[in-house]
Amino acid sequence: MGYRYETHLHTCEGSACASASGAEMARMHKELGYTGIFVTDHFFNGNSAVPRDLPWRERVERFCLGYEYARQEGEKIGLDVFFGFEYGVHAADFLVYNLDRQWLREHEDIDREDARQAFALMRRDGGFIVQAHPFRERDYIDHIELFPRDVDGVEIVNGAQMKDPQMNDRARIYAMMYALPVTAGSDSHHIHGLFGSGVELPRRVERPRDYLEMMRAGELKCLGGGRVLE
Repeated sequence: MGYRYETHLHTCEGSACASASGAEMARMHKELGYTGIFVTDHFFNGNSAVPRDLPWRERVERFCLGYEYARQEGEKIGLDVFFGFEYGVHAADFLVYNLDRQWLREHEDIDREDARQAFALMRRDGGFIVQAHPFRERDYIDHIELFPRDVDGVEIVNGAQMKDPQMNDRARIYAMMYALPVTAGSDSHHIHGLFGSGVELPRRVERPRDYLEMMRAGELKCLGGGRVLE
């Protein structure tokens, strides 16, 4: 067995739709046998828990609390914890990795930027982007938006969508059509009923770009419901 990482989770400190704290998420994933987690709370152009009327710097500090609490707990219990965020473009969502709090401080109103320009800026500065659940269907989603030339990978297994496997199947076909690297994540918001998704990697992640390199090399295995999917 390799090293298991959760690539897509939310905390109540950063995401309005989550009920679990960063520390709780860290402890639960450690108990489930994960090596590490990426905290990817909803950014300000999504369902963020951070009030919109605060000054930018204060908003960023508040936004990072879920990650900070998870990291602090991870250091105590031996869990790797990395920072990310989920960037919203209308009803589409994109997981951004390898950027940090300082980058967010220096890019005020990045949440209001044209999507493709924002993605280009993120990637220029070393970030990499995975489109999350690209074919998710909800009452508030009136059309699907895809950005195949602006992302580094596609989430083809989203644990929250396992009851409707066609959504994940469509994501797999989309990634194959554009020869995009694939990955998986649980999209967990609560500690009860965690979806058991994420990835199994052949090596431990020392820095976020290790994850990208293994994703590009096709070395990761996608997890669904706590098991490796072929």
